[in-house]
Amino acid sequence: MKLTVKYFGLLAEVTQCSEEQFKFSGTLISEFLEAIYLKHPKLKEKDFQAAQSNEIVSKNTKITQAEIVLLPPFAGG
Repeated sequence: MKLTVKYFGLLAEVTQCSEEQFKFSGTLISEFLEAIYLKHPKLKEKDFQAAQSNEIVSKNTKITQAEIVLLPPFAGG
């Protein structure tokens, strides 16, 4: 499966891109994260959440969309 991965805030700085295509053969967010850590090891040191279909998802969530968004922590106001 080819995923579009979008990075925001500090995560875009760490990966030096705001969006990239990522070839992935797993099914869970946890498997995706392990694969993305191999490509961008510095992400492992950062706190962030993954989202698909405009919803924050857990590591045990099955990937159902071709777009995954990685979001840094944010505070409300």
